[in-house]
Amino acid sequence: MAKVTVRYWAAAKAAAGTAEERYDAATLAEALDAVRERHPGELTRVLLRCSFLIDGDPVGTRGHETVRLAEGGTVEVLPPFAGG
Repeated sequence: MAKVTVRYWAAAKAAAGTAEERYDAATLAEALDAVRERHPGELTRVLLRCSFLIDGDPVGTRGHETVRLAEGGTVEVLPPFAGG
């Protein structure tokens, strides 16, 4: 298990009620399961529309269970943004 920081942006930040939190997770899927457990409701719905960066790299279409997290790493939760 890695200790990672999950950072929320825009609608995800509003739904979580915080800008960032720490989690213990080995994969992105585990981290997102922990987020959903801590924040049932609106954030769970927002996550369905989000893209993710792991230590600055886009996850893209990779399965979340295949995306390994490094100790001290960062997961950026990016909802769709309006405008340019």
